[in-house]
Amino acid sequence: MENLDLIPHSPGVYLMRGAGGGIVYVGKAKDLAKRVNQYFHGGHSDWKTPALAAAVRRIDYIPCESERDALILERRLIREIQPFFNRMWKDDKSYPYIKLTAGDFPRLVLTRKKTGGGKYFGPYPEVSSVKSLLRYLWRSGAVRLRPCKWEFSDEKPLSEKKRASCLYFHTGQCPAPCAGKITKAGYRKIVRRAGLFLSGRAGELERDFQKRMASASSEMRYEEAARYRDFLSGISRMRERVRVSRLNEAELSLRVSDTRAAERLGKILGLRKTPLHIEAVDTSHLFGKQSVGSLVCFVSGEKNPAHYRRFRIRANAGDDFAMIKEIVGRRLRRLSAEGGALPDLLLIDGGPVQLAFAAAAASELGIRLPLAALAKKEEEIFIPGLKKSLRLSRSEPALRLLMRIRDEAHRFAIRYHKYLRRKTMMEDK
Repeated sequence: MENLDLIPHSPGVYLMRGAGGGIVYVGKAKDLAKRVNQYFHGGHSDWKTPALAAAVRRIDYIPCESERDALILERRLIREIQPFFNRMWKDDKSYPYIKLTAGDFPRLVLTRKKTGGGKYFGPYPEVSSVKSLLRYLWRSGAVRLRPCKWEFSDEKPLSEKKRASCLYFHTGQCPAPCAGKITKAGYRKIVRRAGLFLSGRAGELERDFQKRMASASSEMRYEEAARYRDFLSGISRMRERVRVSRLNEAELSLRVSDTRAAERLGKILGLRKTPLHIEAVDTSHLFGKQSVGSLVCFVSGEKNPAHYRRFRIRANAGDDFAMIKEIVGRRLRRLSAEGGALPDLLLIDGGPVQLAFAAAAASELGIRLPLAALAKKEEEIFIPGLKKSLRLSRSEPALRLLMRIRDEAHRFAIRYHKYLRRKTMMEDK
């Protein structure tokens, strides 16, 4: 298998293709490079891995932001594509949701399918700590809803016979709305508390667990401290948001194509690491007025709007080169102060002079990172230390990826500039 060294050490999903190009296996990994390489080295104790490795002719991969995202994407792709080897070694496990049922007196249940009314929270790929936490909340009374499966309401109350046979009712482990021990309004308060908690708003409970864990640890009650640690882990997992999206064949092909384009770009630019995280900078002004800068972020070929940034130019209005230096300096200074990850490539809209000013900003901060500039007219690529520009075919995926990111930075800068112009016009009226 060639070019395994190009696969990044990041979470993601890998897609193994057979001789005909079809996907024969889908897997996930915390470290893509490490996991994929394991298939093609000896020492396997089972027959499955060598059989799969022998059938593979190409490997595609889709980097993800976290192992959790990779877990979800892997399951979706397996369910939709049904690869041959995944079917052979089929694991029917699907990730459960926590359902807050509908009706006058809702309850909490774990379910692997979304059916009927109610509110759903999750899914939870690592559900053991969540289940443990829910048991604790029920037993402690913090979020104690009725555990029984009987259906009843104000209009259709539970029969006396069923109530008499209920162990939870007789042991006092249930608020017993069926027997009128709690009003409907009182029960709805517990339901609301459960909904807030499952939505991630559990600050007070979290602080309480942290205090209890610290106290137990200081008194060497380590098993109890570990239990509270697991509860905090459960809260953390409930707070996480998992992006679950359906990928059709066209979208899957696009994601894979973007990854391969990034691989090509890394080779063309001579980078040590595949540039999956690319940020791009551009400027905009009108005769020095409303001078602004923009920064956009792409991860694995996809826009990452959460990391977009707008800059109001402070000292270099109208000077395109100095504006680039100011924007790059401010961005890198902030990343350094916050301990944020540097991009795998910082792309500048412009030519060799803009690139030189960006490099100067990084150098003054003592920061080293890959830089490149893309000039619009001929789509020439400039990189530090290379006297001549690189000219690629317009059909080259690596160039098309750079152009897409550069154009997005330009669009974002123009949008901010126009906003400030409109705002100024309104203020002058």
